Amino acid sequence: MIPRSPLPLSQPRLLIGEGTEDVRFCQALLRHLGINDVQVEPYGGKAGLRAYLHAVRLRPDFGRLRALAIIRDADTNATSAFHSVRDALRANHFVTPEASGQWVGDEVRVGVWIMPDAHSAGMLEDLCLAAVQQDAAMVCVAEYFRCVFQSQPTPPNHLAKARIHAWLASRAETDVRLGEAAEKGYWPWASVAFIPFRTFLQDIEEAQSASSG
Repeated sequence: MIPRSPLPLSQPRLLIGEGTEDVRFCQALLRHLGINDVQVEPYGGKAGLRAYLHAVRLRPDFGRLRALAIIRDADTNATSAFHSVRDALRANHFVTPEASGQWVGDEVRVGVWIMPDAHSAGMLEDLCLAAVQQDAAMVCVAEYFRCVFQSQPTPPNHLAKARIHAWLASRAETDVRLGEAAEKGYWPWASVAFIPFRTFLQDIEEAQSASSG
């Protein structure tokens, strides 16, 4: 939810995601990477991004901002999702990358990452599913959904979300959500599936080096 009044920027770098689960996931991964000076917030869903970016410029200490990372799901079309983010950036006078996964700019560096992998359709859940494909429980998840497809005329609307919920139900604590699972260390951060996104997050540190050089 977008703040009703401007909040201070307590860190020189800001990462924003669509909602709470994205925020908790990114916070956990940043901690794992040892990146401790990034403020992480939700921007209130896809429709809220443009208004959020407008409000950012009104915040106390906006002048200290050195980097802005925007995370968004591709959903059915990664190109359309990226163009939507780019339009919101341009409307609010931020520099804009030419592609998902890139960082651009000097005074305030801007990076955009379209989930799951910067170029494919899907969402954060697809990235997490790719990271746990070798987990033994995924055999059970696949069998469960074979049964579902045979018994139900209408499959789940968001299959990746459904598969993630099924996999999380195989853990010791069965009622956690995706972001909480990240905080509990359920996702294998060393997985090759996470490497591109990890690299994108690590590149946010260049903003500090450039501003202090």
